[in-house]
Amino acid sequence: MKEVERSLKGKWVLITGASSGFGIDFANIFAESGSNLILVARRVEPMQELKRKLEATHKIKVEVIPMDLSTKEAPVTLYNAVKSKDIIVDALINNAGFGIYGEFVDVPWDKEEMQLMVDVVNLMHLTKLFLKDMVARDFGYILNISSIAAFQPSPLYASYSAGKSYVLNFTEALNYELRNTNVKVSTLAPGVTRTGFQETAAKEKPLTPYQKLSMMESRPVAQLGIRGLMRGTPSVLPGFMNKLSIFFLRFTPRRVMALMVYRLMKID
Repeated sequence: MKEVERSLKGKWVLITGASSGFGIDFANIFAESGSNLILVARRVEPMQELKRKLEATHKIKVEVIPMDLSTKEAPVTLYNAVKSKDIIVDALINNAGFGIYGEFVDVPWDKEEMQLMVDVVNLMHLTKLFLKDMVARDFGYILNISSIAAFQPSPLYASYSAGKSYVLNFTEALNYELRNTNVKVSTLAPGVTRTGFQETAAKEKPLTPYQKLSMMESRPVAQLGIRGLMRGTPSVLPGFMNKLSIFFLRFTPRRVMALMVYRLMKID
């Protein structure tokens, strides 16, 4: 992408959740534009394989940092690990995240807590840590991954959608706070995308008819997110069908929203 090449060629981009899904797409897109990468995730082998491929193909530098981002200490540990390598991070892609499908009362608290730590708390902490350096240099980019679920109450994904709503509002507010700087912060709110998210969230349960109908491929969605970030767009909602559905939600009572989402997401 020419926007990335102009601004971030030869600079370092840190990508969380880099072992699968959007993380791999983000890594490939930035590598193709000449950016060096820091890959962060729990699973080491997929990142090492990606590192070998990207370094050989694009002649860039790739650092791999194994990290469980569900722990309270993870953001500071990651930040210090990057500092110890004398690397300046000019773009942060807060991509790590997951959802849990099911009735809220039935989902174990330890899983809910882990989800909120990864999706919300540590995303915000990483943003704060790296943003301070970017503001001091008056240069940088941060992309936070939200979801189309952020725009409405989502029964069966109750805590996930609430967390993504937090990310959406937090990032749009931060975008405005930074309007007079050269630091750009955006959020990407994908709809149903072929990344493996649904399989992780719902385990063995099949995709719903709605999910199958609205499915998008992940790389084009990642490209739209990066393009929006480079332009300083507060939030990016990819896909015509997604935009259309959110537009009509503006005229829908919230109780009706919850009913509609429940029926769309219900598998059994």
